[in-house]
Amino acid sequence: MILSCGEALIDMLPRTSTEGEACFAPYAGGAVFNTAIALGRLGAPSAFFSGVSNDMLGEILADTLVASKVDTRFLARSGRPTTVAFVKLVNGQATYAFYDEATAGRMLSTADLPSLPAEVSTLFLGGISLVNDPAASTYEALQARESGTRVTMVDPNIRPGFIAGKEAEYRARIERMLARADIVKLSDEDLHWLEGQGDLTALARGILAKGPKVVFITEGAKGARAVTATQDRFVVAQKVTVVDTVGAGDTFNAGVLAALHQAGALTKAGVAVLSDATLDAALSLGTRAAAVTVSRAGANPPWANEL
Repeated sequence: MILSCGEALIDMLPRTSTEGEACFAPYAGGAVFNTAIALGRLGAPSAFFSGVSNDMLGEILADTLVASKVDTRFLARSGRPTTVAFVKLVNGQATYAFYDEATAGRMLSTADLPSLPAEVSTLFLGGISLVNDPAASTYEALQARESGTRVTMVDPNIRPGFIAGKEAEYRARIERMLARADIVKLSDEDLHWLEGQGDLTALARGILAKGPKVVFITEGAKGARAVTATQDRFVVAQKVTVVDTVGAGDTFNAGVLAALHQAGALTKAGVAVLSDATLDAALSLGTRAAAVTVSRAGANPPWANEL
């Protein structure tokens, strides 16, 4: 089982009413939540851990997980409110305004950490849940507790505007978490933000030197690559008409993890010796699934039978 650990929130996406007025519509979302949903739809054994409210919006989140075959037994439910993000789209690219103070997700603490059964082989962590305490420290503590025996994958999904004023603390946390991770995923922009300018493969190998076994890099419309100490595999992205990019990277993560699960590679030993064919399969499923997501509005990952 793959346990996605991180934010769950309501995305308020811009729409036009039947009267022609500008308005917003609520959609269940959050980067890590989206990955859990996509994993469930792709047929991988998916579970989700986060602080989720008992309010009306929290019920939407829980119901959406169940509808996509995601195990919800690890949710930490509370009476605190749900995080809400208003989304602005410009040429299909999303920017966000977050409302996150004192929410169920933000106030997650180490007292909420679940005991994990043996069936959980892999933890996926990332997103804005790694920015603000106490939740950020809670997720880091979970990775530190489990990374010795379970595979962990980290995608920081960096949003510079969201970490303003906290960059030093955030960079230190991400450095620690990347060093513990077996698998790292970064967009090309994330990689440059962390490591500066330069060749992507060379920069990825700098990340590998910190401890991970494989780094996946998404390069937007170009495609995606996987870099290990000895391998540099690249898959070209499928050409589609882009509606928006909400959830694209999250869906890519799920495709990678689902393919590695299918290959029986989600073990500490397996991730250390990934073959070219396994890396290519992971890149292929990730890019194909993401192509479907960007072709329709919002974070709406594909089911396996849509690929």
